[in-house]
Amino acid sequence: MSVFDNLSSVYDRGMQPLERLIFRRLRRQTFPQVSGDVLELGIGTGVNLPLYGPDARVTGCDASEEMLAWAAHRRTRASVVLAQADAQRLPFADDSFDAVTASLLFCSVANPARGLAEARRVLRPGGRLVLLEHTRGSGLGAWLTDTLHPLWHVWSRECHLNRETSQTVTQAGFDVQRVEQHALGIVRIIEAIG
Repeated sequence: MSVFDNLSSVYDRGMQPLERLIFRRLRRQTFPQVSGDVLELGIGTGVNLPLYGPDARVTGCDASEEMLAWAAHRRTRASVVLAQADAQRLPFADDSFDAVTASLLFCSVANPARGLAEARRVLRPGGRLVLLEHTRGSGLGAWLTDTLHPLWHVWSRECHLNRETSQTVTQAGFDVQRVEQHALGIVRIIEAIG
Protein backbone atom coordinates (compact mmCIF):
# COMPACT_ATOMS: atom_id res chain seq x y z
CA MET A 1 0.00 0.00 0.00
CA SER A 2 1.27 3.44 -0.95
CA VAL A 3 1.08 6.46 1.36
CA PHE A 4 -0.65 8.14 -1.59
CA ASP A 5 -3.60 5.71 -1.40
CA ASN A 6 -4.79 7.63 1.65
CA LEU A 7 -4.27 11.00 -0.05
CA SER A 8 -5.84 10.28 -3.42
CA SER A 9 -9.22 11.86 -2.71
CA VAL A 10 -7.74 15.14 -1.40
CA TYR A 11 -4.48 15.35 -3.35
CA ASP A 12 -5.66 17.65 -6.15
CA ARG A 13 -7.45 19.97 -3.72
CA GLY A 14 -4.36 20.16 -1.53
CA MET A 15 -2.17 20.98 -4.53
CA GLN A 16 -4.48 23.72 -5.91
CA PRO A 17 -2.61 26.69 -4.41
CA LEU A 18 0.74 25.50 -5.81
CA GLU A 19 -0.87 24.55 -9.12
CA ARG A 20 -2.27 28.07 -9.50
CA LEU A 21 0.93 29.72 -8.35
CA ILE A 22 3.44 27.84 -10.50
CA PHE A 23 2.81 24.25 -11.58
CA ARG A 24 -0.14 24.72 -13.95
CA ARG A 25 1.85 27.15 -16.12
CA LEU A 26 4.92 24.91 -16.13
CA ARG A 27 2.88 21.80 -16.93
CA ARG A 28 1.29 23.60 -19.91
CA GLN A 29 4.75 24.63 -21.07
CA THR A 30 6.19 21.12 -20.73
CA PHE A 31 3.83 18.23 -21.45
CA PRO A 32 1.92 19.20 -24.64
CA GLN A 33 5.21 18.92 -26.57
CA VAL A 34 5.66 15.23 -25.69
CA SER A 35 4.39 12.73 -28.27
CA GLY A 36 4.79 9.16 -29.49
CA ASP A 37 4.92 6.25 -27.07
CA VAL A 38 5.10 7.97 -23.67
CA LEU A 39 5.57 6.46 -20.22
CA GLU A 40 4.48 8.79 -17.44
CA LEU A 41 5.97 7.65 -14.14
CA GLY A 42 4.02 8.47 -10.99
CA ILE A 43 1.00 9.60 -12.98
CA GLY A 44 -0.92 10.14 -9.74
CA THR A 45 -4.41 11.51 -10.35
CA GLY A 46 -3.55 12.12 -14.01
CA VAL A 47 -3.24 15.90 -13.83
CA ASN A 48 -0.99 15.92 -16.94
CA LEU A 49 -3.29 13.75 -19.07
CA PRO A 50 -5.37 16.63 -20.51
CA LEU A 51 -2.14 18.23 -21.75
CA TYR A 52 -1.00 15.42 -24.04
CA GLY A 53 -2.05 15.71 -27.67
CA PRO A 54 -3.80 13.10 -29.84
CA ASP A 55 -0.42 11.94 -31.19
CA ALA A 56 0.63 10.69 -27.73
CA ARG A 57 0.11 7.11 -26.65
CA VAL A 58 0.50 7.36 -22.89
CA THR A 59 1.18 4.51 -20.51
CA GLY A 60 0.69 5.93 -17.05
CA CYS A 61 2.01 4.06 -14.06
CA ASP A 62 1.79 4.68 -10.35
CA ALA A 63 2.43 2.62 -7.24
CA SER A 64 -0.92 3.75 -5.82
CA GLU A 65 -4.00 1.90 -7.03
CA GLU A 66 -6.19 4.68 -5.59
CA MET A 67 -4.36 7.40 -7.54
CA LEU A 68 -4.76 5.36 -10.73
CA ALA A 69 -8.51 5.14 -10.11
CA TRP A 70 -8.66 8.95 -10.14
CA ALA A 71 -6.45 9.15 -13.24
CA ALA A 72 -8.80 6.80 -15.09
CA HIS A 73 -11.47 9.54 -15.04
CA ARG A 74 -9.33 12.31 -16.55
CA ARG A 75 -10.31 13.62 -19.95
CA THR A 76 -7.55 13.53 -22.54
CA ARG A 77 -7.02 13.51 -26.30
CA ALA A 78 -4.23 10.94 -25.95
CA SER A 79 -4.59 7.20 -26.01
CA VAL A 80 -4.05 6.08 -22.39
CA VAL A 81 -3.31 2.79 -20.63
CA LEU A 82 -2.83 2.76 -16.85
CA ALA A 83 -0.73 0.26 -14.90
CA GLN A 84 0.12 -0.15 -11.24
CA ALA A 85 3.92 -0.23 -11.05
CA ASP A 86 6.84 1.00 -8.99
CA ALA A 87 9.15 3.36 -10.89
CA GLN A 88 12.11 1.38 -9.51
CA ARG A 89 10.90 -1.93 -11.02
CA LEU A 90 9.12 -1.23 -14.28
CA PRO A 91 7.27 -4.13 -15.95
CA PHE A 92 8.12 -2.94 -19.46
CA ALA A 93 10.63 -4.27 -22.00
CA ASP A 94 13.84 -2.45 -22.84
CA ASP A 95 13.55 0.25 -25.53
CA SER A 96 9.72 0.47 -25.28
CA PHE A 97 9.10 4.24 -25.19
CA ASP A 98 9.97 7.40 -27.12
CA ALA A 99 9.67 9.51 -23.96
CA VAL A 100 9.51 9.07 -20.21
CA THR A 101 7.89 11.85 -18.21
CA ALA A 102 7.23 12.55 -14.54
CA SER A 103 6.14 15.42 -12.39
CA LEU A 104 6.80 15.83 -8.69
CA LEU A 105 7.81 12.18 -8.44
CA PHE A 106 11.51 11.74 -7.76
CA CYS A 107 11.26 13.48 -4.39
CA SER A 108 9.27 10.45 -3.22
CA VAL A 109 11.01 7.54 -4.93
CA ALA A 110 13.01 5.59 -2.32
CA ASN A 111 15.97 5.15 -4.69
CA PRO A 112 15.82 7.84 -7.38
CA ALA A 113 18.96 6.56 -9.10
CA ARG A 114 17.28 3.17 -9.52
CA GLY A 115 14.10 4.79 -10.84
CA LEU A 116 16.06 6.84 -13.36
CA ALA A 117 18.05 3.76 -14.42
CA GLU A 118 14.73 2.03 -15.11
CA ALA A 119 13.52 5.07 -17.08
CA ARG A 120 16.68 4.92 -19.17
CA ARG A 121 16.28 1.16 -19.71
CA VAL A 122 12.75 1.46 -21.13
CA LEU A 123 13.61 4.45 -23.35
CA ARG A 124 14.43 3.82 -26.99
CA PRO A 125 17.88 5.04 -28.11
CA GLY A 126 17.73 8.82 -28.31
CA GLY A 127 14.49 8.91 -26.31
CA ARG A 128 13.59 11.91 -24.14
CA LEU A 129 13.30 12.21 -20.38
CA VAL A 130 11.06 15.14 -19.39
CA LEU A 131 10.69 15.98 -15.70
CA LEU A 132 8.93 18.70 -13.73
CA GLU A 133 10.31 18.32 -10.22
CA HIS A 134 10.82 20.16 -6.98
CA THR A 135 14.45 19.89 -5.92
CA ARG A 136 17.03 21.38 -3.62
CA GLY A 137 16.98 25.04 -4.52
CA SER A 138 19.80 27.41 -5.42
CA GLY A 139 21.20 30.04 -3.04
CA LEU A 140 18.41 31.08 -0.68
CA GLY A 141 16.30 28.24 -2.12
CA ALA A 142 18.96 25.71 -1.03
CA TRP A 143 18.97 27.11 2.49
CA LEU A 144 15.17 27.03 2.56
CA THR A 145 14.81 23.43 1.33
CA ASP A 146 17.63 22.19 3.59
CA THR A 147 16.09 23.93 6.62
CA LEU A 148 12.53 22.72 6.00
CA HIS A 149 13.43 19.20 4.89
CA PRO A 150 13.69 17.44 8.29
CA LEU A 151 10.24 18.58 9.46
CA TRP A 152 8.67 18.11 6.03
CA HIS A 153 10.01 14.58 5.69
CA VAL A 154 8.67 13.56 9.12
CA TRP A 155 5.23 14.90 8.15
CA SER A 156 5.12 13.61 4.55
CA ARG A 157 6.97 10.32 5.25
CA GLU A 158 8.17 10.01 1.64
CA CYS A 159 8.86 13.42 0.13
CA HIS A 160 12.41 14.81 0.20
CA LEU A 161 12.50 18.58 -0.31
CA ASN A 162 16.22 18.81 -1.02
CA ARG A 163 17.07 16.14 -3.56
CA GLU A 164 19.60 16.99 -6.26
CA THR A 165 17.52 15.47 -9.06
CA SER A 166 19.40 17.16 -11.93
CA GLN A 167 22.65 15.57 -10.74
CA THR A 168 20.98 12.19 -10.30
CA VAL A 169 19.70 12.36 -13.89
CA THR A 170 23.27 12.90 -15.11
CA GLN A 171 24.63 10.14 -12.86
CA ALA A 172 22.03 7.75 -14.32
CA GLY A 173 23.68 8.18 -17.73
CA PHE A 174 21.36 10.70 -19.33
CA ASP A 175 22.65 13.55 -21.47
CA VAL A 176 20.98 16.58 -19.85
CA GLN A 177 19.89 19.01 -22.55
CA ARG A 178 18.16 21.66 -20.45
CA VAL A 179 17.47 22.55 -16.84
CA GLU A 180 15.10 25.45 -16.33
CA GLN A 181 14.92 26.81 -12.77
CA HIS A 182 11.94 28.50 -11.13
CA ALA A 183 11.09 29.64 -7.59
CA LEU A 184 14.64 30.05 -6.26
CA GLY A 185 15.68 26.92 -8.15
CA ILE A 186 13.31 24.80 -6.07
CA VAL A 187 11.19 23.89 -9.11
CA ARG A 188 12.98 22.64 -12.23
CA ILE A 189 12.11 21.40 -15.68
CA ILE A 190 14.74 18.84 -16.63
CA GLU A 191 15.03 17.53 -20.19
CA ALA A 192 17.54 14.85 -21.12
CA ILE A 193 18.29 12.28 -23.80
CA GLY A 194 18.63 8.61 -22.87
